[in-house]
Amino acid sequence: MSKPVSPPCERAIKRLGAQISRARRRRRWSQRDLAEQMGASVSTVRRMESGDPGIALHHLVAALSAFGELAQLNALLDTPSDAIGLLMQDGALPERIRVRTSHGC
Repeated sequence: MSKPVSPPCERAIKRLGAQISRARRRRRWSQRDLAEQMGASVSTVRRMESGDPGIALHHLVAALSAFGELAQLNALLDTPSDAIGLLMQDGALPERIRVRTSHGC
């Protein structure tokens, strides 16, 4: 049995499924067309579009690839643009740096 999905996560998954469905229909692709491009079954595409939280991540990545949107996925939580991570990192910076003197050569 899988862990229940929180309501905010469930809403996000449903919204993503609807967006995948819309992107597919805008391209005038059938669910079978998308499934073939993803290397998946039509039932997997249906489950993904309905927002089934049990869909494997590789199916989502395959759908994004079919739509030519892998760059969008690669930009998620990109280290240089992770504002929260950068703030936390900056907050842990030392107040001052001590200069070490070397003894010897």
